[in-house]
Amino acid sequence: MKDFIAGLPKAELHVHHVGSASPRIVAELAARHPAAGVPSDLEELRGFFTFRDFAHFIEVYLAVVDLIRTPEDIRYLTYEIGRELAQGQQVRYAELTCTPYTSVLAGVPIEAYTEAIEDARVAALRDFGVVLRWIYDIPGELGVPAADATLGYALEHRTDALVGFGLGGPEIGVPRPQFAPHFDRARAAGLHCVPHAGETTGPQTIWDALTLLHAERIGHGTSAAQDPALLAHLAETGIPLEVCPSSNIATRAVATLAEHPLKAFVEAGVTVTINSDDPPMFGTTLGREYAIAAELLGLDEAGVAELARAAVRASFAPADVRQRVLAEIDAHLG
Repeated sequence: MKDFIAGLPKAELHVHHVGSASPRIVAELAARHPAAGVPSDLEELRGFFTFRDFAHFIEVYLAVVDLIRTPEDIRYLTYEIGRELAQGQQVRYAELTCTPYTSVLAGVPIEAYTEAIEDARVAALRDFGVVLRWIYDIPGELGVPAADATLGYALEHRTDALVGFGLGGPEIGVPRPQFAPHFDRARAAGLHCVPHAGETTGPQTIWDALTLLHAERIGHGTSAAQDPALLAHLAETGIPLEVCPSSNIATRAVATLAEHPLKAFVEAGVTVTINSDDPPMFGTTLGREYAIAAELLGLDEAGVAELARAAVRASFAPADVRQRVLAEIDAHLG
C-alpha cells in the first residue's frame, strides 16, 4: 500500500501556499531574513513546528509568513512548492490557497505578487508537469478590511489561474455572515467559493458557509459529524469536505486519529477529499494523509484510487486536465 500511494497520481485541493513551505524552503528564507527570528537550522525547525494548540499554530504560521518579504521570495516559494508537490507526492494538479493580503501588508505590491506566482506557475508546469491554480483567501482574523482588499485583488488583478475565493484563519470570534457580500461578488465574477468552516467551531459555522457564503466545498468541516441534518444535507447536495486528518490532530481540533470523523462522513454518504493543509508544519505529506485515510476507512488499493478520483472530480481543473489525471489514476491501479 505504501508503494501504491507513493506512485498514485493525485490532486491536492486544500493546501496553503505559505503553509507548504518545507523545512528546506523555510531554512532558505530564514537565512535570507534572519531578523524574523525563525530558525534556519533544520533540527531547530522541527521543534519550532511543534504546536501547543490552534492559536500557537497560527502564531508559528504568521512567523513563517513574515519570511515572505519580496517578490523573489514569493517566486522561490511557489516554484519550490511545485517541485515538491510533483516530485515528492506525484501531485498532478493543485489548488494553492494564497493570502495575498499579508504579502501586500509586508510591502509587496499586488502587481508584483501576481507576477511572481504566475511566473512560478508557468515554470513549474514546464519543469515538473504540475498544474497549479490559485484560491485567494481572506485572512478572517483581519476582518472586513482584509476581505475588501482580497476581493479587490481577485477582481482587479485576476489571472486565468485564479479559480476560487476562500476564507481562512481562526474561526472563533470570526463570524462568517460579515463576509457574505464579498463572496456574493466573487461568485458573480465566476470564482468558486471555498471557505474554511467547522474546523474549530461547531456545525453552525458550516451552515453559515453553505447558506450565506454559498460554499461549493467546505475546508475541513470537522464538526459536521455533530449534526446529522448537516451530514444529510452535505450527502444530498454532494458538496465535498476537504479533510485534513493530521492537521486536525496537530491543531487539537480532534484529539486522536481514532476519534477523527472521516469514517462518519463516508458512512453518511458525504463526498470527501483527502488533503494535507500545511504539510511540513504538521510533519506530514499528502501521501501520508492517504495512508491514514486508508487505515481509518479500511481501504484496499481500489478504494484509495477512488479517493484520488474524488479529489480530481471535486477540483476546478480544466476538463482536459481532469480527464488526463483520472486516466493516470486508472493506469496506476492497473
